[in-house]
Amino acid sequence: MENKVFFIILFATIMHAIWNGMVKKHPDKAIAVSGIILGHVPLALIAIVIFPMPSVESIPYIIASAIIHQGYQWYLLSSYQIGDFTKVYPICRGFGPLVTTFISLIFLGVIFDISIIISILLVCFGIMLLGFKVENKEKNSNILKYSLLTGLFIGLYSLIDGYGARISLSAISYMSWSFILSAVMFPFLLKFKKEDNIIPRIFKDGKVIFWVGGSLSFIIYIIVVWGFTQAPIPMVAALRETSIFFSIFIGYFFLSEKTTPAKIFSVLLILAGVIGLKLF
Repeated sequence: MENKVFFIILFATIMHAIWNGMVKKHPDKAIAVSGIILGHVPLALIAIVIFPMPSVESIPYIIASAIIHQGYQWYLLSSYQIGDFTKVYPICRGFGPLVTTFISLIFLGVIFDISIIISILLVCFGIMLLGFKVENKEKNSNILKYSLLTGLFIGLYSLIDGYGARISLSAISYMSWSFILSAVMFPFLLKFKKEDNIIPRIFKDGKVIFWVGGSLSFIIYIIVVWGFTQAPIPMVAALRETSIFFSIFIGYFFLSEKTTPAKIFSVLLILAGVIGLKLF
């Protein structure tokens, strides 16, 4: 991976950790997640005025991206209903790049050196390890199921957006239209979740997440999708998820979370994988 792409994506992961910390701290995850999703819209509207329309060939990808994002959002909210953030988030974020890598290798004919595959695996398993904690077996089973399904959709939308952005005239315009379409679909998903009056609730208890978190999330994912056009998607997807690495530090310094031996071991695995992605 080129130095420019590597360090720009790494910078995006730091910003990702910031809005992730905002969601983590908010007591109502439905408001927090909705604030991020709907908070993409203001910058997306500005972007579609400034940047050229996506190519006709990329339109099916935009539609598919918005639909796949609904699956991601459905299972993310479902995961939060049965498990706390610290268990759900690492598992789904670590599993996503594994899905992307598996599909790329088996079905898309992408070829990687074994060192790259090992580096991706180190990052993914280092992240997922943070979510595995021994408690009620039945509850753990449900948390694992929904978290892995969330990760499956992360892997799918990463591939769709990567290939869609490559054939569009502008990655920014491509994702802006996808975000807007996703935001239009999202209230219908909330109806099935029995989450009513979400917009008034956001502007009552989630204004900062909407304006700050949503804008950060928009910028970050635009950078990530740009990265998909510059380097192999599985490598960028894995590097993107190292935001967990920075989240640990945010949790320790700002959220009064404890550092455990498991967290330290996870950080070492993630760090080794990141070094591998850079060197190989």
